[in-house]
Parts: sequence; C-alpha cells; structure tokens
Amino acid sequence: MGTTGENETLNIRIGILTAPKIEYSHNPDGTFTLKNVRIGIGFHWDRHEDQTFEGTLEIINNPDGTQTAVNTIHIEDYLTSVISSEMSADSPLELLKAHAVISRSWAIRAITDPHNTHLAQGYHLCADDHCQRYEGTHRRNDKATQAVQETKGQVLVSDFSTTKVDGLGSWLLALGSQVPCDCRYHKCCGGRTEVFETCWQDTHIPYLESVECPYCKQAVNNPQVLQATLNNYDQETQDFYRWKVEYTPEQLNQIVREKSGIDFGHITQLVPKKYGASGRIYELEVIGTNARHTFSKELTIRQILSPTCLYSSAFEINSPLSIVHRPLSNWLLTGKGWGHGVGLCQIGAAVMATQSHTYLQILQHYYQSTSIYTLNYENCTK
Repeated sequence: MGTTGENETLNIRIGILTAPKIEYSHNPDGTFTLKNVRIGIGFHWDRHEDQTFEGTLEIINNPDGTQTAVNTIHIEDYLTSVISSEMSADSPLELLKAHAVISRSWAIRAITDPHNTHLAQGYHLCADDHCQRYEGTHRRNDKATQAVQETKGQVLVSDFSTTKVDGLGSWLLALGSQVPCDCRYHKCCGGRTEVFETCWQDTHIPYLESVECPYCKQAVNNPQVLQATLNNYDQETQDFYRWKVEYTPEQLNQIVREKSGIDFGHITQLVPKKYGASGRIYELEVIGTNARHTFSKELTIRQILSPTCLYSSAFEINSPLSIVHRPLSNWLLTGKGWGHGVGLCQIGAAVMATQSHTYLQILQHYYQSTSIYTLNYENCTK
C-alpha cells in the first residue's frame, strides 16, 4: 500500500475483537490473521470469520481476564478496507470515492471526540457496525485503493459544523480550523432519508436533513447493481426495500420480554407516538396486561421487536384482536428500508454512480450545504 508506517501521527488504533484468548498468526508478507472475528454483532447477519490485516497487532490484556486485538494502521490504509467492507470493492468508482470521503470524515470526527468511549478501552474505533465495518484486506481490490488515493485527505465540512474539536494534536494540525461533518450512512433509506435526532441525541444537524431518494427503489429490480455493490453476506438480505415480519402473539410476548427485560404479560397494543421525517418510528408505547412502557429512538425499537434487529423502524402495525381468552391472529409489521436512514443511502448512492453522477454530486445530494476540505497532512510531520 505504501502508507502504513509513514506519518505515524496519522495512524489510528482499531479494536478488532475481544475474546477470552485471541487466536492469530503472522503471515510471510507482514500481515497478520485473526481467527473467529465476529461481525454484524446483534444484527441479522451476525457471524464469525477469519480476517487478515496490515499494520501492527497489539494484544491488550483486560482487567476481566479477556484479551482485545488492536490494529494500528495509517488512516488512508484503514479507509481502503472500510469502503471494501461497508460496500463491495467492485462497486462503481464514484460510490467508493464518496464513501472514502464520508468514512474519513466520520472517523476523524470520532477519534477527536473526547466523549468517544473507545478511548478508555485503549483504541480509537471498533471494527464493526457500531463504528464502521473494517474487515481487513480480503475484500479489498485496486479500485478501492484508487478511490482512497483520488480523495486523499478529503473530508466534508459545513458552515454548521461549529462543534469544537478537542482531540489529538496531530489531527488538529491537519484540520486547521475545520470540523469534519458527522457523516452518518446506512444501507437503504426506503425512499426518504431520516434526520439525526430520530436516532441519536435530540440535536438537529442541518446537513443531515431528510431528502427524497428515488434511487434505492431502482436497485430492487436491478440484480446487477446489487451483486456489484453488496458484499456476499449482505446479498443474503434481499427484501430490504419493502419487508414484512409476522409473529404469533406468543412469539411477540416472548421477544419483547427477553429483549426489554419487562414482563408485559399479554401484549395488547403497539402504539407509535412519534415518527421521523422518513416514517421511522422513534417513540413506541407497548401496552400489555401486566405493564406498559414507552421506548424511544429507532434502534431501541428495532431491537425490542426482533430476536436480532428489525431492518428499520419504518413500519406499519397490523395488530391482532386484543380480547383476552379469544383466539388471536398474528402481529404483522410491514416496513421499508434497511438501517437508521440518516445521511447517505448506500444503495441509493450506488445507483446514482451507475447513472454517471460524480462522487461530489452524490455527497451534495445526501449532505446538503457541505463542501470538501483537504486535510493538510504535511503539517503533522513538521
């Protein structure tokens, strides 16, 4: 790759996995392979695989007796693996370039955030969907490398990005007075993107507005686009644009009890209280014969209503008859989209790229009132 080991002040530390004992091997080409890395933690694609990484490996011995594998690597090399893990490296080049910019922006904003909880764990970011997918070198190709090289140092900034960055000195030198945008992204919005406060803190971020996205719908009947842009395990999810989940009353009672820790008894009503701009529910009241409780934020709602996690919280509810001691029909959730819906719609952006939109046009569509700023990496080596 040519950047690993250079400009060490721009290296980042990634926590790959924590286990009772880390199993790994060093390879003749200077890489290392970690065994049984868990990916998709808590989601429907949850699984284990062996992964190979560049850079250096450190094993941290934790107070609870477990070990954590930490990979130190230059940020630009990190990004070639991120964009090949989040989407396929066979994706259109303009999509990969757009993803390189937003992944770089999000990563730098996160590692310079003093509230980043990973810092206390001995690293900057984790390797799974909680932060950004970072699955090593085996999915990467020359196109991914080209996308990172052609956007080297580029981050999105906005007139609204006024939060002070208090992070590492080397990054402050590279950033100058600029603050990277909080570039959230997801797999498929379902037709309209969502706003930040539906999913996270009650703070409105002007460049994360809800926008119409006619593009992800076009991928549904275009298997060539999906095969080129989705990694193998993501291709297993085929009904992401519009989907249905059906539960018997007994199944729903058990799922909600196990996931929420609340014994509602027999659930009689699921009542949406608040919707986001895309139709995602971010406040849901569950009413049962033993208890009632209101759950907030879209991920929490997705988690309590599924053994793993619903594709999104943008769903309509067909409830069964709620008369106790009478045979009941099933609960039916009819939904749209895959993911939280905020920021860039990855599948929509892939379609835009196939229609000759440039990476700058893709970024402007999903992150309005933003511009490109190129980091001054040279400042960090003086």
